Amino acid sequence: MSAEYATFGLAPATRAGGLLANGDHQVHRDFVDFVVDGHPLLFRLSDLDAVSPLASDVPPSLFTAQVHSLLLETGAPLPEGRYVVYGCPECEDLACGAVTAVIERDGEDVIWRDFAWQTGEHADLELNGYHGIGPFRFHGAEYRTALAALLDGGVPGARRRVLLIGARVAVLARLAAALRTIGIGADIAHDADGVPADELRGYGAVVFGRSVSDGERDAVRGAFAAAGVDVPCVDGFAPVVPLLVAQTEQALDRGPRDQNRLTELTATGDAAELEVTSSCRVRLTAYRIDRLSRTRARDLFDGVLEPGRHRVLLDGKAVKGEAYLVARTGGTVRVTRVGR
Repeated sequence: MSAEYATFGLAPATRAGGLLANGDHQVHRDFVDFVVDGHPLLFRLSDLDAVSPLASDVPPSLFTAQVHSLLLETGAPLPEGRYVVYGCPECEDLACGAVTAVIERDGEDVIWRDFAWQTGEHADLELNGYHGIGPFRFHGAEYRTALAALLDGGVPGARRRVLLIGARVAVLARLAAALRTIGIGADIAHDADGVPADELRGYGAVVFGRSVSDGERDAVRGAFAAAGVDVPCVDGFAPVVPLLVAQTEQALDRGPRDQNRLTELTATGDAAELEVTSSCRVRLTAYRIDRLSRTRARDLFDGVLEPGRHRVLLDGKAVKGEAYLVARTGGTVRVTRVGR
């Protein structure tokens, strides 16, 4: 089968979880994405909320089995030589829909072809095929080396536990419960004094409540530095749990900028500026603290944006006073304070 050669690689990726304004939640998932010709393959699939089979939270035996399957060392899991490339991030059930492709050898090369959206045993290429994607021909040695590295401990290590520091225990307890709901572990403490270095190395971020003093923050940072750990520290904008969850999600996303769909979010009193790298659905939610210290949440935008910079006009009532914006795509979350 003729096809131009494409480069093959792997990169850590995240499906951002979070609490949504309507009360729903989506689970945080860390996975290994396929990189074709230097760009995540997932980005070629417009507005798709999905993860690859190489997720970091699956049992090691299942992860290893998935790698061996992609190495074509076992039979195809679906009829007609088809493999799941991306699946549902919530349940991974084929009935929810999955992107599949035929993966086959051609001499020493490996070819991925006939990409399709599949919800049953067989794929309908005419009706549900991704006709603009592939076929991709990969050099066999490059392909096998990238995947085999995962069997040698090359799985990107996701530290999916965060340390919450603050005096308002009730708020931190609600935040910890919300994070656990979406698949992120959380521990609450007043400081990091006396915590063993090995334990500190298990955290992927630190979240400070607004009541934590500068000196206390410096002491926590010093404890992590002494343990040889470089973790992002989040200064909580406000005691609003969905907002703090979004800030935590943003802190845990430490992937390369060019592998995020949403790379920038800023806002003034009348408009938000966003930059996206590939066509994707973006949801924009405002959180406002009113004069009685009550939280107001409102969805301001929900639509598909094409690559580039975009300006979204804001409803002045939704961002009046102390206000913050949360923008979400399937794989990225960004948070900003609304400037005046």
